[in-house]
Amino acid sequence: MLKAKNSLGLILFPAFDWRISPTHPEREERLLYTIDQIEEEGLFDYENIKIFNPEMVASKYIEMTHFCIPTISSIVTVSHKIAAGSAITIAQKVLSKEVEKGFALIRPPGHHAHRVTYGDRGFCIINNEAIMVEYLRKEYKIKKIAIIDTDCHHGDGTQDIFWNDKDVLFISLHQDGTTLYPGTGFTDEIGGPSAIGYTLNLPLPPYTSDEGFLYCLDNLIIPVLEEFKPDIIINSAGQDNHYSDPLTNMNFSAQGYAKLTEKLSPNISVLEGGYSIESALPYVNLGIIFALAGIDYSNIKEPDYNPERLKQSQRTTDYIKRLCEQVYSIWKSKEEREYKVKMVNQDYYARKKSIYYDTMGFRENQLEKIKICKKCSGLILIDSFCLGYRVLAIVIPHDACNDCQNEGHKLFENTEVGNYSHVLLQDKKSFEFFRKPS
Repeated sequence: MLKAKNSLGLILFPAFDWRISPTHPEREERLLYTIDQIEEEGLFDYENIKIFNPEMVASKYIEMTHFCIPTISSIVTVSHKIAAGSAITIAQKVLSKEVEKGFALIRPPGHHAHRVTYGDRGFCIINNEAIMVEYLRKEYKIKKIAIIDTDCHHGDGTQDIFWNDKDVLFISLHQDGTTLYPGTGFTDEIGGPSAIGYTLNLPLPPYTSDEGFLYCLDNLIIPVLEEFKPDIIINSAGQDNHYSDPLTNMNFSAQGYAKLTEKLSPNISVLEGGYSIESALPYVNLGIIFALAGIDYSNIKEPDYNPERLKQSQRTTDYIKRLCEQVYSIWKSKEEREYKVKMVNQDYYARKKSIYYDTMGFRENQLEKIKICKKCSGLILIDSFCLGYRVLAIVIPHDACNDCQNEGHKLFENTEVGNYSHVLLQDKKSFEFFRKPS
């Protein structure tokens, strides 16, 4: 029987019972051609490439990641719960050393889902990787985590959830937000007051090719990872940077994805976007699998692959070099930088956010306040208004000091429900969730 260099765990969950519409890019057959390609390549013949069954996530991990409005059961489908549970399951297999690497080929995706979620935006309702991180922290006491998002669309939901958390390094390389949804992910988005520099964004120009992506990896991402020294690396492995993707404007190839995966060497990869169902996904997914398993991927190429046609311009190359220098300087100077958001008083920073749910056609307005605390990263208060709901969401962080933890609970207890439709509290320090009305 064949044996790969690295043992690899796979979970395949195509979610045949969930779609946005019969003709929508995020539909049932998105992974069918990939599954066929995996079988044709004989990957199931490798003794140390194992297939694990999808599992459903426990509600407590969703509650410790998201504020679902009005409730989890009203907006989160069974398919979403299984996708998130599958991300957790593949993490279990890696952390228990049953396999060395893991790849969750799952849908629906999740990286556009913010901390507060009212429904579907960017094809996402709950954030699979963020839920996995909460699980890893609770069950395995993992401290330092790096999430590298290589989806073509900026991972704005993941950024939002870990904005003020310096134990989670979030790096996103994506098509420039001036040219693509969700219109965020610029270089000045660098994290909250207690985590300045732990969010890093690389907005790449349209038609960036393998050369540009790999330059970012070699000259920014890997050097930052070597300095951050994460306990685990997670790749949000979106595949819509591919040159044939119908929703984006990039020139990445299956060979490029495989090389990026080999160099990044993530512990866990989780599928995000990618909507060229026949022309890209079977080859890109196969390249990622081969790279994770340490199998030669040099022959994995799309039928129409032509590297000369995909070559990026010199102008693009020069821009990317300057971009990497700029973002690396942000990382190196993070301790000296000041948070550029106004204070509402001497105790809290505040920022207003307007979050558009493109799939469903409504907008959420938020006021987020972060407590200034010298002993911990600070209490987070979110006042959210959407669809007639007004929500007060309170987040006690993992590293909360006793004062911030007590203040969060007192605020929850003393806030009258009459002023809000929902009053919600995540106590990440004690791993407890509270809501009013119950």
